[in-house]
Amino acid sequence: MISIIVPIYNAEPYLEACTTSLLQQGEVQVILVDDGSTDGSLALAGELAAQDSRIAVSTQAHAGQSAARNLGLAHATGEYIAFVDADDCLAPDWCARHMAAIDGADYVQSGYRRVRGAEAGKKQTPRHRYQFTSPCMRLYRREAIEGMRFEEGMIYEDVIWSVDLWARDLRCRRIGYAGYLYTVNPDSTTSRPHPEAQRRLFETLHRRAAKASLRTRAIIAYTVIRLKIHFLLS
Repeated sequence: MISIIVPIYNAEPYLEACTTSLLQQGEVQVILVDDGSTDGSLALAGELAAQDSRIAVSTQAHAGQSAARNLGLAHATGEYIAFVDADDCLAPDWCARHMAAIDGADYVQSGYRRVRGAEAGKKQTPRHRYQFTSPCMRLYRREAIEGMRFEEGMIYEDVIWSVDLWARDLRCRRIGYAGYLYTVNPDSTTSRPHPEAQRRLFETLHRRAAKASLRTRAIIAYTVIRLKIHFLLS
């Protein structure tokens, strides 16, 4: 079984569509983690859970997306783990395509499409394992990420998660598939610049590099260069 973890914070307009896309995957455990929403997200999550036993709802005081994902990991029971943001959706064959590809790998890396309203953009698929820092376009074998947790209390925690994942030197299989539908949401945290959060991110990466192996330092250096270019362009 696949456990799909969904952190929720004021995502009421998107939550039903997201959850419906996850239930289309088949035998899954959908873990909706409400991070102290102030809109109707928690009530809607409860309604959805009452309609389908595959959905479990957890709640916490507002502590951020990292803490919500960590709480979801604590409640996950599946042999495989996936992460989906509450304003995004999965294509109906997402889980099937990843399960067919994982074989002896520790995780499968795929791609995504940006969605604006009813319009989906072109496919973005991985050319190498270090291209995407989001944890969402992957299916993980649970035992491969045992003990991993998201860095709490910061933005861009997905970068730290990915660097920690790459440092484990796991077996990765890349597929030219873009079934993750990423909603361009003007209200999302990363839709606007966060200079202080960027500074903290680079400080955290430098601390990681100071005590890392030569291989991991090279990965971090590459990631820092790509991030600086990305932040400059955006």
